[in-house]
Amino acid sequence: MSSGEQPGPASSASSSDDDGMSWWYRWICKIAGVVGGISCALAGVWNCVTVNPLNIAAGVWMVLNAFVLFLCEAPFCCQFIEFANAVAARADKFRPWQKAFFYCGMAIFPIFLSLTLTTLLGNAIAFATGVLYGLASLGKKGDGVSYARLQHHKQGDEEKMTGTTDGVAQ
Repeated sequence: MSSGEQPGPASSASSSDDDGMSWWYRWICKIAGVVGGISCALAGVWNCVTVNPLNIAAGVWMVLNAFVLFLCEAPFCCQFIEFANAVAARADKFRPWQKAFFYCGMAIFPIFLSLTLTTLLGNAIAFATGVLYGLASLGKKGDGVSYARLQHHKQGDEEKMTGTTDGVAQ
């Protein structure tokens, strides 16, 4: 490694700052992804213990969802797979809205296959992970002072347009 190259953690930290997520929110999203993967896996296996083919298909899809969540959010859980770190590195480059769309879509599909309580509860946390990433894509909340200035400026513009000041017509 030459002196101009940065080590892995520093380069991933610089790419993670691009999306505007704080470190603690990123950890919440990762933990939600792992818990969502666990719930998908357990509910998926439970859903496969049936004779209904749609329930079996939904269960297999849920186990696949769990695998993808573990692979993207916690690659250390998949150390026995060669490409786990490469997939995780690529998944970290996705924007939050892309992850939100992907995770929510993955969680909704088994519900369309078989609408049961098991599929609803099993995919709820995986869907919530997508919602968390979706909220992150909206950006940071503005401060109250800026919002008050914006509202005051907007009110002044409306008064100029109507020709009134302090409610009195001119």
